[in-house]
Amino acid sequence: MTRHSPAGFFHDRTTTELAQRLRAGETSAVALTRAALSAVEEFDAGLNAFTAVDRDGALQAAEKADAELAGGTDRGPLHGIPVAVKDIIDVAGLPCEMGSAHFAGHVSTSDAECVRRLRAGGAVLVGKTTTHEFAFGPTGDSAHRGPSRNPHDPTRITGGSSGGSGAAVAAGMVPLALGTDTGGSVRIPAALCGVVGFKPAFGAVPTDGVFPLSQSLDHVGVLARSAQDCRAAYRVLAGLDPEPSGETGETATVGWVAPESLHPTDPELTRTARAALEVDGLAVRDIALRDPKDVHRGFLGIQFSEAYANHAERVAEHPERYTDDVLERLREAGRTAGWQHVRALAARDRWRREVHELLSEVDLLAMPTTCVVATELGRREVTVAGTDANVRGALIALTKPWNLAGVPAVSVPAGHLGGLPVGLQLIGRPGREDLLLAVADRIVG
Repeated sequence: MTRHSPAGFFHDRTTTELAQRLRAGETSAVALTRAALSAVEEFDAGLNAFTAVDRDGALQAAEKADAELAGGTDRGPLHGIPVAVKDIIDVAGLPCEMGSAHFAGHVSTSDAECVRRLRAGGAVLVGKTTTHEFAFGPTGDSAHRGPSRNPHDPTRITGGSSGGSGAAVAAGMVPLALGTDTGGSVRIPAALCGVVGFKPAFGAVPTDGVFPLSQSLDHVGVLARSAQDCRAAYRVLAGLDPEPSGETGETATVGWVAPESLHPTDPELTRTARAALEVDGLAVRDIALRDPKDVHRGFLGIQFSEAYANHAERVAEHPERYTDDVLERLREAGRTAGWQHVRALAARDRWRREVHELLSEVDLLAMPTTCVVATELGRREVTVAGTDANVRGALIALTKPWNLAGVPAVSVPAGHLGGLPVGLQLIGRPGREDLLLAVADRIVG
């Protein structure tokens, strides 16, 4: 089945290409910003990727970016580039509702640190993108103002919780968007929408001004058309030198982790993802995990304890303001015992040691990003490889291990299954992000 997704101005343009054109005088920040605003106006009604658009503010920022370039001030690779920001991240003067009736009408009074760094890098903030309520869900279809929709098939989920950012980039409304990733919330929508999504190492990008889901697991990440674009944005957000390291990813050893060791996975999806590793210079071998149960114990015990701590009063005082989906999960989280949290911390430490050992044997690890392709909106049960499974578990099972480990991970498009995108996930060591993203760039091609 062939599906035709919306093709906004940026659907086949990277920030790297646009930055070159800006400096060559072939376009302007104002022109790029107008293109983004026009694409949002044309496509967003069918996708619900945006919760707010700052037309006037974006055009003023674009005019400033053009004036600075003309005057010899170049703020780096994002100078003059339109960017969207997930709606759990503060942007001064714009609504920040967290996808929830609890914060309906709330307007941020200051920028999150990651937004401040974007502005300092000359980026033009176009607007805020739809999130699963409070970022507590991997489907992206449970929010106060409705679900984000997959550009490849609007009857299907974007994945979450950064679903609006995934849809906005996939539909070509913006070339780059910020998301957050606690258990896969950047990489899942990247995989399901057919773009690149990068989660840095834990703590590499500050989370100040980002509404917390689970502080021990929360990351700020980016979604874009290319791994090279993710790298450029990451280095701005992390406060690193923008200059390339010279890493080409021409050779690397890759350890393939069988996804079935963590969760039943569509075998065709697995074959599609693994086939994407058939790139010259990559030596792939199978890697086994010692105790995958440590991942599940560690992640749930930590996430549930911290998520409920962040919401206990709201659950008690105004449960009716939550979507049913998120309220159910929070009540489940509230039943997490103290001893479970203590054991979760021990499981996390064991898992981190194992991942460190694995990444001392190979340069990168690889596996599919999700166990299934995008499911229908509102669907909560699915059959995977002959096994009945929860959609949430099938989406998050292969991404959450790397939040628990705190290591960088990226999802790249690997092909299609039934006309819907499949993602391949690569995992690397902190400090080796250039290799990780260089290999990812070669796979995307």
